Amino acid sequence: MTLSYLINEKGFNSSNITRVMEERNKYSKRGKKRTRLLRRIPLDQLMDLKIDYAFKQLFGNEKNKEITVVFLNAILQKTGRNRIKDIAFMNTEVNQEYVGDKQSRLDLLVITSAGEQINVEIQFTNQYDMIKRSIYYWSKMYSVPLGKGMAYKELRPVIAINILNFSIFSQTERFHTSYHLYEDEDQFKLTNEMEFHFIEMKKLMKDWKADKLDPWNDVLARWLLLLGMVDSRNDKVYEDIYRELEGIAVKDELMKETFENWENLSMEREQREAYEGRLKRIMDEEAAKREAELREQEAERKGKREGIQKGIQEGIQEGKQEEREMIARRLLEKGMGVKFVADSTGLDVDKVNEIQRDI
Repeated sequence: MTLSYLINEKGFNSSNITRVMEERNKYSKRGKKRTRLLRRIPLDQLMDLKIDYAFKQLFGNEKNKEITVVFLNAILQKTGRNRIKDIAFMNTEVNQEYVGDKQSRLDLLVITSAGEQINVEIQFTNQYDMIKRSIYYWSKMYSVPLGKGMAYKELRPVIAINILNFSIFSQTERFHTSYHLYEDEDQFKLTNEMEFHFIEMKKLMKDWKADKLDPWNDVLARWLLLLGMVDSRNDKVYEDIYRELEGIAVKDELMKETFENWENLSMEREQREAYEGRLKRIMDEEAAKREAELREQEAERKGKREGIQKGIQEGIQEGKQEEREMIARRLLEKGMGVKFVADSTGLDVDKVNEIQRDI
């Protein structure tokens, strides 16, 4: 909770100011009461949870089911769905139906105790058409359970959650947007079977830097800041986010447990090697994509330059052609023969005959 939040959102109140200062002194400052969430590794050794491998190891693990349920509920509270009470982790392979179909591997796939399927995709780089990709995965998940002899009413809702380490919607500055099917004019919802969520981490971090987030009271902001705390692309850790979450973890046991599991995951040698390998592949792909874009831009610039030069040369040649034709016309008007005019101007005989016909 920040001073500016209290002033801007709740109005200036001396008791509020005093309370938040006491909380900051108790939980955030370095002192005897300061809780150290990380006891064995420094901050910069934590895995970046925006890397799909690390995300799946933490949130897709059966022993961390309670953490995953709280995280999903924080996202789904926006659309007013019933709270998830329990989940079962499902196979993340979406099988091919026909030869030649795309083979899909999902990041996190669960089914709730209410029978809803939830797919969470986390994307570090913008290398896919995320909207179409999300719809494609949704369609696969929605239709696969419909076996032979089953009724359509047996189909269950599918919720797609996309966590993106880049911006995708220019129409809004909100970091969390959700989508359903609505009637065009009266805007009533067609069905609750389809639901899409897009979370843009860049916009979230922008709001954090602008002091617009209150992780003490906003559970979703709290968990998303956990994902944003480590920035492997820029080799940076947001210590201010860590201090804020450290203070919250004094009262939030599940947040404290998450940090412990995160630390263990980051320290385990085999897990670390797999994570580093995945991170390297992602960064190499990103670098290759950037190199290809730069080459394309340079080729485009070169093409424009060559096109301009070609246009100039063609203009010069066209100008010469017009000049020769003008001389040919004058000579023909003076009664000179076609062959003489052709030899004198360098035009071919057919062209001279054409000019003579025009005269």
